[in-house]
Amino acid sequence: MPEGDTVLQTAARLHAALAGQVLTRSDLRVPRFATADLTGRTVLDVTARGKHLLTRIEGGLTLHSHLRMDGAWRVFAPDERWRGGPGHQIRAILGNTEHTAVGYRLPVLELLRTDEEDRAVGHLGPDLLSPDWDPAIALDRLLAVPDRPLGEALLDQRNLAGIGNVYKSELCFLARVTPWLPVGALPDGVLPRLVTLAERLLHANRDRPTRTTTITSELRTPPPRGPGPAPDTGRPRLRPPHRVQERLYVYGRARRPCLRCGTPIRLADQDDRPTYWCPGCQSGPTP
Repeated sequence: MPEGDTVLQTAARLHAALAGQVLTRSDLRVPRFATADLTGRTVLDVTARGKHLLTRIEGGLTLHSHLRMDGAWRVFAPDERWRGGPGHQIRAILGNTEHTAVGYRLPVLELLRTDEEDRAVGHLGPDLLSPDWDPAIALDRLLAVPDRPLGEALLDQRNLAGIGNVYKSELCFLARVTPWLPVGALPDGVLPRLVTLAERLLHANRDRPTRTTTITSELRTPPPRGPGPAPDTGRPRLRPPHRVQERLYVYGRARRPCLRCGTPIRLADQDDRPTYWCPGCQSGPTP
């Protein structure tokens, strides 16, 4: 499922394949831009903004795409067989002499002026993976509607950009609250630490082929180091026969035992999104 870290990886692959190269093939398979021809133009860069991709092209143009749930960009060598779906799912092709980038099932694909990119991404909150990430702005936006359920607030890209459904469920688990708890009802100090943890998790996964959240600990400040036993990291104590390498705490683990307390993980919809939580570890309202 594409989230901020996955989209950043996609941008890096596209940048490596296309940036600095002249396009020898261009095919945008959406009615509005079907006649647009980008061949002969140089790709300047490919960057991610939240869960959006911006491919900037010579002549002041930007190809804006969004993967949402099922979209994907694949990069192929000249004689490599394309893989990613049937031909009718292809929405964009950008090629040069060395690589061809193929966009499958892209629900958003538009060509716009580079100086008008704000029309596509200007509504986004602070980007968790951007060098100009500002947690204070993210906190202010999350707290602006204190009655809103935490899970919905985290998914709203106007508050902070990059969190998707996987991170939503995992962050609520680490905060020990349900995704239906209103933002304003969170215990003191939890929301700032949750925002910090969100940024830490996305950065930890930005270069990983497979996303994980079990590399981190509870939402708390680590105790100072000193003489004596090593501090508790907050990692789950797996009980036999569950001593396995788990990548996620709750997402995709419905009816399986919680890694922390053993209670079966529950699944329900929140705003039409599958949402996972542990009724033993997480307090707050449930469906």
